[in-house]
Amino acid sequence: MRLRNYEMKRITQLLAVIVALGGLAHANPNKKISSDLARLNGLARVDVIVQFQGAVTDAKTRKIKDKGGVEKAKFHHIKGALFNLPVAALAGIAALPDVRFLSPNRGLASASLSYDHAPATVGAAAAHSMGFRGSGVGVAVIDSGVSNVADLASRITYNESFLGTTAAADLYGHGTHVAGIVAGSGAMSQGAYPGMAVEARIINLRVLDAIGQGTDSAVIAAIGRAIELKNTHMIRVINLSLGRPVFESHTLDPLCQAVKAAWEAGIVVVASAGNRGRNNAYGNQGYGTISSPGNSPYVITVGAMSTLATATRADDVMASYSSKGPTNIDHIVKPDIVAPGNRIFSLAAPSSTLFVSHPQYLITWPGRTKADYFVLSGTSMAAPMVSGAAAILLSKEPALTPDQVKARMMKTAGKNFPAVSTATDPATGMQYSLQYDMFTIGAGYLDIVAMLNNTETAPAGKRAMSPRAVFDAATNRVRIVYDSSVLWGENVLWGESMLWGTNLVWGTAVFLNGNNVLWGDSVCWGTSTSSAFNVLWGESVLWGESVLWGEGGSTLIRGDQ
Repeated sequence: MRLRNYEMKRITQLLAVIVALGGLAHANPNKKISSDLARLNGLARVDVIVQFQGAVTDAKTRKIKDKGGVEKAKFHHIKGALFNLPVAALAGIAALPDVRFLSPNRGLASASLSYDHAPATVGAAAAHSMGFRGSGVGVAVIDSGVSNVADLASRITYNESFLGTTAAADLYGHGTHVAGIVAGSGAMSQGAYPGMAVEARIINLRVLDAIGQGTDSAVIAAIGRAIELKNTHMIRVINLSLGRPVFESHTLDPLCQAVKAAWEAGIVVVASAGNRGRNNAYGNQGYGTISSPGNSPYVITVGAMSTLATATRADDVMASYSSKGPTNIDHIVKPDIVAPGNRIFSLAAPSSTLFVSHPQYLITWPGRTKADYFVLSGTSMAAPMVSGAAAILLSKEPALTPDQVKARMMKTAGKNFPAVSTATDPATGMQYSLQYDMFTIGAGYLDIVAMLNNTETAPAGKRAMSPRAVFDAATNRVRIVYDSSVLWGENVLWGESMLWGTNLVWGTAVFLNGNNVLWGDSVCWGTSTSSAFNVLWGESVLWGESVLWGEGGSTLIRGDQ
């Protein structure tokens, strides 16, 4: 890919940092222990996910137990297990030939900040009129639980909690909102606030507690259960509106290994990009802030757009908080696509934390005695838009593979954007400028009608893995690198210009001098850690800030990740 001179000047400054600093995240001398785990001190024991070479066997786990480990769970889909381990024993365990990688049982959280115009904007209502409503498709919502409210009546076909309790109801309020975006019928609002795939089934797998927090191990176990239940409950899509910082390559990250297993089992996995697009602590303009597991090249990673409360797409702009790529460490081109995520109207979970703590965001409806809907913003809300769209497509063409769904969605995404846009936070007066390049908008704006009308099917056996951005210091060029088995390339139907249009690279809106770093294990997230590994790393535990002023001047709840 040849670049214009002004682009090269900026990109050379930015990507040359890889040469000197690209290896920071792996500076830990023991390559089999994650950098954040290696930094621990002062703890006697810690919960650790141990990934093995090959299948999990009793003989392999016995060796861990012999070194003081207490087994807590097995994860056959990622060839790993959760142990409580003595910190002093970590180096010895890493030295075992059967051990592939050690990482802490990290904390993660929902990716919401705060829908009335959103379905029309992306074409869901048109899809319904065409007869495609998600019928026969199961969507696993791995979140804070899903409450059995009227808009989801009879379509929640399975409930399970992975938090050590049998209760799978939504005590936080996030999962019900997400499920409503995926598949709410709109019955309680007389059709005013429907979801995307209004006939899809919901499989409720609860992994987040009453304040919206959880752990890697719970999410990994839930993904494993979705794989096991795939045929029984017709699970074709997993929605992950949650995440945490990236600490190692996706090839070692246990969350990424879990979503890869689901993808290879034939399930489309949709993940939120994260809400760190405003983070300029390192002079990166929010670049390099994609969360895990959205950093996996397999999954569909979704950024958030603002509809500005209109049904037309012409005035829509990128939400300034939406995280941008490329991913930390691997430099994967992300997000893959963008969808509405700002001020989304969807289902409320009665008596949940969000319901009780933030009554100002509740929405009442004439004739109802209580509030049934709630307003939230964030990439948490954009992801289920795409999950619902995937369910709609699969109800039309059930034989499509996850790679074919991702390819179709990306190719038909709308690619008409402004060159730049600016958002102002009315609370602080801060302005945030956005450039619409491939690391901000991915392949473009979700367009369900174009997706359904497209009849091109990607060749069987070809992958739709997101590519890597590579800077070649010898030639001063940026290359987009593809695996040999991947669809994208120079061919006419699935090449770069078809997927990303002309929005390929950073432009003059992004300027980083040589002292600023995009990649490395301290970037954007800091090195602050929690000894318990059950809270948000390097950030305030729940909201971070009391509120985030949304695009267009409305206050929105913020859920940091």
